[in-house]
Amino acid sequence: MNHPATDGLAARGRALLARSRDVAAVPVEHPAFARVLDQLAPDEARLLSFLHACGPEPTVDVRVGGLMGRLAPAVLARGLTMVGARAGVRRPERLSLHLTNLRRLGLVADADEPVADLSRYQVVEAQPAVLAAVRAARRAHVVRRRLELTPFGRAFVLACLAGDEAGGSCDTVT
Repeated sequence: MNHPATDGLAARGRALLARSRDVAAVPVEHPAFARVLDQLAPDEARLLSFLHACGPEPTVDVRVGGLMGRLAPAVLARGLTMVGARAGVRRPERLSLHLTNLRRLGLVADADEPVADLSRYQVVEAQPAVLAAVRAARRAHVVRRRLELTPFGRAFVLACLAGDEAGGSCDTVT
């Protein structure tokens, strides 16, 4: 027995596949972009614009353990960064929420590799939150990572936010 809701979905799926085979169709932007715009806060758009203009940003995790297989590694602090200040967000206290939303939407991701210029980590590692986390445990160590736009995020910025200079300056904040 067919269910009306399932029949509607199947018909939509068949129509979508038919459009995918139409070589004369004019490509349009990804259909999710309109919904993504509805789910962004202004500071999130600012962060995306900044990452597009300036490239990956340094982040650090503070960890303890995992040394020579003796202790299981534990994360004391994750994703500490200066990206909010560098992008000039209006609500820096909400940066963690904004980054969580941008990750959820598939626009940004954390990479295990550091940024190319390791000197960019000096400002991040000198921040009070990083220093406090390092002091919180013996043998704590800093792991350098980076925050970057995903390919979907780059396409989104080009389609929806390109040409806007609201993303702050790429100069190092001191």
